[in-house]
Amino acid sequence: MINGLCAYSAYRPSGIPWLGDVPEHWDALQLGRIGVFSKGSGGTKDDEVLDGIPCIRYGDLYTTHKYFISQIRSYISPAKAGTYTPTKRGDVLFPTSGKTIEEIGKSAVNLMHAQVFCGGDLIIFRPTVPMEPKFAGYALDCPAAQTQKSLMGRGITIMHIYSGQLKYLWLPLPTLPEQAAIARFLDHADEQIHRYVAGKERLIALLEEERQALVHQAVTRGLDPNVGVRPSGVEWLGDVPEHWDVRRVKTLSKVKRGASPRPIDDPKYFDLTGEYAWVRIADVTASNHYLEETTQKLSELGQSLSVRLEPGSLFLSIAGSVGKPIITRIKCCIHDGFVYFPDLKDNEEYLYQILSTPSPFFGLGKYGTQLNLNTDTVGGIQVAWPPLWERNHITEFLHDASRKFDEGIAGIRNQINLMNEYRTRLIADVVTGQ
Repeated sequence: MINGLCAYSAYRPSGIPWLGDVPEHWDALQLGRIGVFSKGSGGTKDDEVLDGIPCIRYGDLYTTHKYFISQIRSYISPAKAGTYTPTKRGDVLFPTSGKTIEEIGKSAVNLMHAQVFCGGDLIIFRPTVPMEPKFAGYALDCPAAQTQKSLMGRGITIMHIYSGQLKYLWLPLPTLPEQAAIARFLDHADEQIHRYVAGKERLIALLEEERQALVHQAVTRGLDPNVGVRPSGVEWLGDVPEHWDVRRVKTLSKVKRGASPRPIDDPKYFDLTGEYAWVRIADVTASNHYLEETTQKLSELGQSLSVRLEPGSLFLSIAGSVGKPIITRIKCCIHDGFVYFPDLKDNEEYLYQILSTPSPFFGLGKYGTQLNLNTDTVGGIQVAWPPLWERNHITEFLHDASRKFDEGIAGIRNQINLMNEYRTRLIADVVTGQ
């Protein structure tokens, strides 16, 4: 179906500079001429219950719904419903504010057949002419519409948009049967693209599993398949090479906890010209192996109240991304959501490899819950420890292997990004008749 896509036989000028020509039989109308706007009202998140009447909230438009509202994550009690605004199938909802000019006015169409209410900080557009709901969902949040909405945004730290502006948003409008055909086509194309992306994401997951298996094999059995082995007495290690030691992490280095100034949001602790960067859980979550940069730096006062690490230091998250090790390549300070190892004596890279798989943490958390890590539990982890020459050889081998995995995964992620860009461009071209 996608390969057979072609242009219309005849076009005419739309009279709208950014849109250009449209199919000859299409209209190009402003929303104010084909529908009415209203403002949502409602209480707060405190009104939410586990089960009750479906409710769409402002934040859901940014976190949950893409083009369509086909399932609900929030509910309110019948007693609270009277303070909220009822919506209908086919209503298009716009949040009234956003953090950036690019996301202002992000919208989604309500496809629910059941009664659904919406909360405040939402603008409701209800068509007064026949319109295919799915076409409205695609067309009103495609790049052409988003560009118009971004020009309507007002604000500095928080961007706002109003129905008095949205009524001037231009919408290319084909006949109703063609709207339905476009929606079916885009649904089909989206399903094909979704399957392609899901397949690529599964491939990435398999490569990550293969990487972890390779690391586990290397740090528990070494690189020589013919070496003699002996029972380690540690469940996650199994048999280890006969000439390796089994040691607890605390015998390799003290395990210490980070420290933070309090309150952590006090501006006197931060300075853009500071020598030491401030590490947050989000910085670690976004990092892979090495910490290259952060968004904040500490003042001298902030540094004096924190733990300072030099480039090459290994630290481990015990909050947020629990159990994730990172080696810093910058001077940084860590808070008490991390532990660090001050006495490793150039063994940071090897211990990183050991801690980079879930295996060492086996049994340190209850099933289905987050790991429970502190200085004692981390220090008590038992690891297989080869001679120095072998540690260096294994580290070099794993670095080379990891680089190849990273390159392969980066290539696949690039394919996913290109396909997602293609999806966005396809929707934009089809709903504007291009």
